[in-house]
Amino acid sequence: GVTQSMGKVGTSADNSLAESFNAALKREVLQNANVWSDEATCRRQVFRWLTRYNTRRRHSWCGHRSPNTYETLYIATLASAV
Repeated sequence: GVTQSMGKVGTSADNSLAESFNAALKREVLQNANVWSDEATCRRQVFRWLTRYNTRRRHSWCGHRSPNTYETLYIATLASAV
């Protein structure tokens, strides 16, 4: 029952990264849940997913590491500014 986005070219909605993120959210959280008991429950489910997405879920763009692990490794390899 989710309608595909219909953003115009050049708008902030026309962003493949955002579209990919939104598709993952819809597929992994919203797709099988037709109704939540209340708004707070829905928000908690989305927040739980976002926390996992940013801290534990592995992403192909960063060598199949979680974003937190990638940032920790990346920061450790930066040269000091002199």
